[in-house]
Parts: sequence; C-alpha cells; structure tokens
Amino acid sequence: MKTMKAMVLEEPRKFVYKDVPVPAISDDEVLIKVKYCGICGSDWGSYNGFYEEEVACLPLITGHEFWGVIEEAGKNVTSVKPGDRVAVDICLPCGTCYYCRRGESLLCSTFKQIGIHVDGAFAEYVKAPAVNCYLLPDEIDDYAAAFIEPLTACINASRKMNCELGASVAVIGAGLGTIHALLAKLRGAAPVFVIDSQQKRLETAKMMSADVVIDITKTPDPVAEIKRLTGGVGVDYVIEAVGKSQTYEQAFNMLRRGGKLEAFGICSDDDFVKLPPAKFVLEEKKIGGSCAGIGHDWEVAIALLQYKRVDPHPLISMVVPLYELEEALNELHQNKNLVKVLVSPEITERIILTQ
Repeated sequence: MKTMKAMVLEEPRKFVYKDVPVPAISDDEVLIKVKYCGICGSDWGSYNGFYEEEVACLPLITGHEFWGVIEEAGKNVTSVKPGDRVAVDICLPCGTCYYCRRGESLLCSTFKQIGIHVDGAFAEYVKAPAVNCYLLPDEIDDYAAAFIEPLTACINASRKMNCELGASVAVIGAGLGTIHALLAKLRGAAPVFVIDSQQKRLETAKMMSADVVIDITKTPDPVAEIKRLTGGVGVDYVIEAVGKSQTYEQAFNMLRRGGKLEAFGICSDDDFVKLPPAKFVLEEKKIGGSCAGIGHDWEVAIALLQYKRVDPHPLISMVVPLYELEEALNELHQNKNLVKVLVSPEITERIILTQ
C-alpha cells in the first residue's frame, strides 16, 4: 500500500502530520499531486471546531484552495491526462435532489466539498472527479494558480450582487475583500470603498482596487464615514468579507435606502446579527448571500488570471512546508499583515513573498 504525508485534523485544534494511504481512485476520478494549497479564512473556523457540520467529518485532511498535476487517471477519463496542470472545482453536489434539479447545486441537500467534508489537499496527493478538473494555461504561474478557488468564490458573490455601472460599493475587510473590490471595479462600480483596521492591507487595497480606504483605527465609525463620503445617502452595495456580527450590522447600516448587502464572511454557528426588520420594509434594504464558486466560475477565474485582469500576487504573503500548516494557521490569526499563505508538500523551508 502506497502512503503519503498529510496533515490530518483529528479533532478541533489538533493537526497530526502523519503517513496515510494514497487515495484510491475510481474509473472516473483522477489522482492529483498537490503543488500548492492556500489557507482559507474558513480553515481557522474548521480548525477550531466553529462549524458543527464540519466537526462531524473529523478526522479529515482539510485544504481546498489547491492546484496540482495529474498523477494518475481512471480508465474512463479522457478530458485530462497524467502531467496536466489542473485546478479543481471542489464542489460535489449530488445532481439529483430538488435544488440540483433546479440548477441550484450550491444548495444541494447533501452538498459536500473537497477539503471541507471529504479529504482535501493539505497532503501530497488528493483525488477528485475528472469532470471537476480545469486545465491551467501556461500564462497562469504556480502561485496565481493557487488563488483560483478563492477567486471563484468572489466571482459568485460579484455575480449575485450584480452591481450596476457607476454604483457605489463598500467592502468590509481588506483580505479577500481586496479582490471583491477589484471585481466591483471591473464591473464599473464607482466609487469603491474598502474598510479595514490594518494599514498594510489597506495600502494593498488602495494599490489594487480601492478608490478610497477607511482605516477604522483612525476613523472608528465607518458607517458615519461612509455616510459623510456619500453626502448622507449611504452606498448602493456592501460586501461583508470579515464574518463578524458587528461588521454585518455596520454593513447593513451603511447601505442607502433600497441598497443591497452581499453576505460573504462566514460567522461561527453561535454568532448572531441584530437587524431592525422595519428597515427591510420601510427602507427596502436587501440581503443576499453567496457561499462558493462552482462550475463555470472556474473558467471565469482562469480567464481573469490568464489575461491579467486579476493579479493576486500582492496578496500572497508566504509559502510554508506542509508540516508547518498548524503553525501558519495560528500566525495568520495573530498577524493581520499576512493575507494569503500557501502550503506546499514539496518544500522544506519557508518562502517569504511579501513583507
């Protein structure tokens, strides 16, 4: 039996670096040699046991922001072959439930994702259905390829928000929020505000996407500041990309009448938001949500990266060896200057990309 190195989350707050069997593939699956896997903000919640549904899946190899090279293909697979560089749609809807048949596969009754509900890519190898694999063009380098999955999630949110030309957009959170702001700008939004407490992140947001940045350490009431900057009206759209009840409440309150809040940040199961129902009625405010990218979102993300509409490199802070995953998770939580950290099973020393 062939084995591989993997970081296994055996219980909340307990990763174990160990040898495990290399995944066995079916005739319609592929085995992928993992090159890079990004650490997602939701990985912190998974690690800490914040989400009951995910705790029930432990022990588990987490890691879902990955790409790799096809190592082996099942006998029915014709779309990819060994040696191909691929990104993988991590979504595994059943295809037959009420929601799947309505074309709403992200709402599937038995929805699962690679690295969240089934074994993922914080390992040397991961398996996936061949139909979920997307070939990577040479124009997308190895680091940018690891950004495809988080970019698909932003693309889905952008599509759901559907902002109009010239619409004002505020993004709370300057991590992945910087990409939300960039997609809003690509759709013709103006102005685009980014709100955060970390100066370095705000500097990056200003360079990449934001027309105006708001540092809440200097301007502690972002709602009042947005109202001031919009002549007392508020913004047309807000994306909450932090995942805290306080920032969701701020997001709702900085909307103009008739505005829309796009919910993106994931709160823990026991975190609740207080919103005045009257404002849904009398001010016609709206809230939508988006949880992930799926299907065609991967092709869109690949096109945006291939043709340099999106350049994620300023957000990628460092690359760490696989066995440093747990340490890097805690560093990400403590050091807010870090944005995206990649994990590689193939390196033995850290690679620092941005200071």
